Amino acid sequence: MSVLSAIKTRDAAELPGKRDEDWRWTDLRGLIREVPAPSAALDPASLPAGPFDALTSDVLVIANGVGAAHIGLEPGETKVVALRVVARGSGAHAARISVDVAAGGKLTLLETYEGEGAYLGQTGLRISLAKDATVERIVLAADDADGVTVAQAEVALAPGAAFAQSLITGGARRQRLETLVRHPGGHANLRLDGVYLLADKRHADLTTVVTHADVDGTTQQLTKGVVRDQARAVFQGKIIVAEGADRTDARMGHHALILSDRAEVDAKPELEIYADDVSCAHGNTVGALDEDALFYARQRGMPEADARALLTEAFIGEVIDRIDYEPAREIVRDWAAQRLRV
Repeated sequence: MSVLSAIKTRDAAELPGKRDEDWRWTDLRGLIREVPAPSAALDPASLPAGPFDALTSDVLVIANGVGAAHIGLEPGETKVVALRVVARGSGAHAARISVDVAAGGKLTLLETYEGEGAYLGQTGLRISLAKDATVERIVLAADDADGVTVAQAEVALAPGAAFAQSLITGGARRQRLETLVRHPGGHANLRLDGVYLLADKRHADLTTVVTHADVDGTTQQLTKGVVRDQARAVFQGKIIVAEGADRTDARMGHHALILSDRAEVDAKPELEIYADDVSCAHGNTVGALDEDALFYARQRGMPEADARALLTEAFIGEVIDRIDYEPAREIVRDWAAQRLRV
């Protein structure tokens, strides 16, 4: 069962659903009874500028599943690339993208999902880092409230490599941002972060699986989110430490704020540890805004809406502050602030 095979065959029975354990909170088979016809061709030249276009002249556009499909860096090369995945209309489409960073290369990948309409889209990314390569992947997912989108990234690290990821999303009718990482140990360093800001009936699913295969690997993971109205968030994070992967240091945290009675957060953090000499931990909290802090702000003349926005900005700010590439960090901060103040 996969979204890609369902789009290719136009068979809705191929979609993952609630009987599939990893998809039980993001049921596509129960939502989509008929897979749409293929999306119409979309001219990239007709599109407005993307959120990160001003930060680089190296912009790749995938429009309704069609466009450039490979990003490559030579040994020691440094690049900033904006990757725009754009969906328009009510059709179905899929795209395959590969990223290869040679030894010592340094890539900043500014990835956006920009949607309008009731589309079904699937994007598959394969990201490979050679020895001592560095990638920072910053994803801003601005899908339509009627869209259904699945982005699945498979990341392979070599010893000494460093991969940092920040996913920021406003959700969609159904949205899943999935990251699978093969961690080789060997002093490779991994950071996986996420922020979700969901309102109305939007849905976002942030799913990650990290497999530590050998000794001396590090993973740091922090996800924070805010849900209100009838929105629903899903966080599934799994870290697997294989037998023999000693001296692994892996830490995962997920923390959410629920701002209305009908909003929902489903969280499933997991550690599977088959080695002895490791340092691993996970934490998970779901709660409401601090009423004392809200009262304190209102007592000083701040309108309640502004006080709530300020407190929620501070809550998610810890994750946004971890973005290394400062120009993108400020764009993400502004985007998040606008969503929280609507």
